[in-house]
Amino acid sequence: MTFDELKEKALSLPLQPGVYLMMDKEGTVIYVGKAKALKNRVSQYFHDQASHTEKTRAMVAQIDHFDTIVADSEFEALVLENSLIKRHKPRYNILLKDDKGYPYIRLSVGERYPRFSIQSRMADDGARYFGPFGGRHDTQAILDALRTALKLPSCGKKFPRDQDKERPCLNFHMGQCDGYCQKAVPQAQHQQAIDQAIRLLEGKFGQVEKDLREQMEQAAEALEFEKAAALRDRLRAITLLGKRQKVVSAYLADTDVLGLYTGQVRSGVAVLHFREGELAGRDLEVFPTGGEEPQEILSAFLVQYYTPRGLLPRQILLPEAVEGGAEIARLLSHQAGRKVKLVTPQRGAKADLIRMAWENAQAECERLTTREERTSKVLTLLADLLGLPQPPGRIEAYDISNTGASDIVAAMTVFEQGKPKKGAYRYFKLRDLTGPDDYASMEQVITRRFRREKETDFASPPDLLLIDGGAQHALVARRAMEDLGLSVPVFGMVKDDRHRTRALVTPDGREIGIQAVPALFAFVGQIQEETHRSAVGFHHKQHTKSSLGSVLERIPGIGETRRKKLLKHFGSVKAIRQADLAQLEAVLPKTAALAVYQHFRTKEEENPCASSQAPPAAGG
Repeated sequence: MTFDELKEKALSLPLQPGVYLMMDKEGTVIYVGKAKALKNRVSQYFHDQASHTEKTRAMVAQIDHFDTIVADSEFEALVLENSLIKRHKPRYNILLKDDKGYPYIRLSVGERYPRFSIQSRMADDGARYFGPFGGRHDTQAILDALRTALKLPSCGKKFPRDQDKERPCLNFHMGQCDGYCQKAVPQAQHQQAIDQAIRLLEGKFGQVEKDLREQMEQAAEALEFEKAAALRDRLRAITLLGKRQKVVSAYLADTDVLGLYTGQVRSGVAVLHFREGELAGRDLEVFPTGGEEPQEILSAFLVQYYTPRGLLPRQILLPEAVEGGAEIARLLSHQAGRKVKLVTPQRGAKADLIRMAWENAQAECERLTTREERTSKVLTLLADLLGLPQPPGRIEAYDISNTGASDIVAAMTVFEQGKPKKGAYRYFKLRDLTGPDDYASMEQVITRRFRREKETDFASPPDLLLIDGGAQHALVARRAMEDLGLSVPVFGMVKDDRHRTRALVTPDGREIGIQAVPALFAFVGQIQEETHRSAVGFHHKQHTKSSLGSVLERIPGIGETRRKKLLKHFGSVKAIRQADLAQLEAVLPKTAALAVYQHFRTKEEENPCASSQAPPAAGG
């Protein structure tokens, strides 16, 4: 890739945490880094190079292409970075000789009072190990949270050997330990706390939370408020332990995780490769969205992606079960010379990994899809749904707005290639209507709009008309065009009880649902909202003008023409009220000007508070 191509790709990355891998022409990873926001961090490499260090400039000069892996959090990105650095040993990363990796929490086994401790690596000593976690500091914080919330001992005493030999320590008096150095505290209580800690470290937060909440409510009902408070503190431990790393897991020794994303324009499958419990790499396959079912896409992908490969994982995690999964697993097992399992987890850490793979597929598909492509896809979907011969290049939408029998208006909005073209909007003041009649109003608007276009050889004919209303509104619009000898597809926009367009309706009353297609639902909703907003806005403007005009037209000798002249010259009724006689005579004949002047002065005498003039200051 050229430098400009690298820069363009970096600017298209998502504002999400993750890891980036810089590679040279041979595909060798030369640098691995983490980012709070991938777009911001990676784009820095291809902007102001004068601020780079000499080492960074040398590294950037070697970059031929780069890859990214989206993570759920900065913490997760940190662990991914460590895993990838250990695997690839990139030239431009700082590589420590004493690489102890991430520590584990160890639980001694076979003792009456098991204890937790921190170890740099797992050992074959019969103990239970949890982790690895994100660094010694984070691991210590987790262990401290466990001990404090579950009130486990942190001292160096051994039980039952040291029980009742000394008075309880300060931790007991501060409420941070249940005082197992006293024989009066039963061993079963300690074992219960250990069991809860184990479930938390295994990620079974919901189970522990449910148990503790029930115990807390029972204690509160029994008026044992101190015990209820202690159980409340244990509940808080679940939140602190939510930082547990799910990506690095001893249960993923040889596993691929698949995430499928289907977008409007592009779809993709992300494959996360886990080897020896660590994320070793990521592959992404992006392809045009074709409307296939997810099971169909996954089945085809499994066969096409894995059959050419020499090495296959022992298990493949899938977002959903695929048709013919047993046959595909048998095919892959035969190729690998051992069993290959297809697993569809529904919850837990493995399901979280599938979500992470999905996020990576989504980020790449969205990065590669332009706004024009999304709009083009929506217009194509709309044409297919409505049976149009081609995607509508120009869409016109209409809405009526009124207050009773006065100020009945309409608005026409225009969308060209899926974008509002505000310069082409038109507004109508309805004529010769005795009262609010939406159907008569719509007929007049359509007739006036298309008669003028027909007389000017139809410079900008629409491909589709959308009417804010039901089937009858659409029928009236279609008849008005037919009377002019024109034929344009017409559909009504039907709202739900939340005033959102839930469907389109033909003039014959056949509803076409759009809620099942989110992109189309949003697009038609945007048109409906824009048209309604325009109609209401124009109505308010006309109503305000009418209200102001009625004040002037009550003056003898002031009709519509002179009212317009006054408002055009002075700008507002307030300015007309404050004008002196000479200023008014510059716009109107003397008699009319005097009538206006006397009208407002008479009003001020009748209601002194209405005058805008301040009373004279007191003399002194």
